[in-house]
Amino acid sequence: MKERYKLIGCEIMFREICQCAAQSKNIIDIEFLDKGLHDIGEKAMSAALQKAIDNVNTEKYKAILLCYGLCNYGVKGLRARLPIIIPKAHDCITLFMGSKETYKEYFDNNPGTFFHTSGWLERADFGIEGEENVMSQLGIQPGEDYSQYGEENAEYLREILGNWIGNYKKQTFIDTGIGDSVKYEEMVKADAKVRGLEYEGIKGNIRLIQELMDGEWNSEDFLVVPPGKEIVATHDNCIMSY
Repeated sequence: MKERYKLIGCEIMFREICQCAAQSKNIIDIEFLDKGLHDIGEKAMSAALQKAIDNVNTEKYKAILLCYGLCNYGVKGLRARLPIIIPKAHDCITLFMGSKETYKEYFDNNPGTFFHTSGWLERADFGIEGEENVMSQLGIQPGEDYSQYGEENAEYLREILGNWIGNYKKQTFIDTGIGDSVKYEEMVKADAKVRGLEYEGIKGNIRLIQELMDGEWNSEDFLVVPPGKEIVATHDNCIMSY
């Protein structure tokens, strides 16, 4: 039986979400939110997501699908008048790798890894209109003269903002097989070489995105939040509950 769901997801998964929606047996109406939500802090991100949830027509849909992970606690406290279904994931890397277990194994074996996907790279130049990211909330603008904050602080800001990837040892490109992955993989490989970092390309797996839309919500991979209940972080292998 076909069901109609409203999916709210991050734009960095635009291609993957659209492909899975096209293949799903269900009817999926999609709303994409700006990837810049990740940069504006937990409370502001949560408020933006809650606003999108509150605008969902409860008469039209069976449930709300959130194509997000815990994402720096940005989904904490979300609630709806419909059931919310969300993958049990710390962040979107789990959704690109196929499971939280696969992500954890890779992360444990490759500490200091910065992950890339085609979606992250092709939308890298887009900010969030009308919102302030963490930098601007602190009153710091890109390219400004940091010496006004004192020499010690200026040196710190130049180091952190000019070399954001300095604490990483490796760059990994996750190829989901969707979009111009060859182009973006070459970009990451070249950037890693310039920075003197290790590089690895790995094959992605978007089964969680597909299963989210297909209604295949096993308890290991998905949280089904009843109407009126709030998402909470569990700080364990379950990642989140209600």
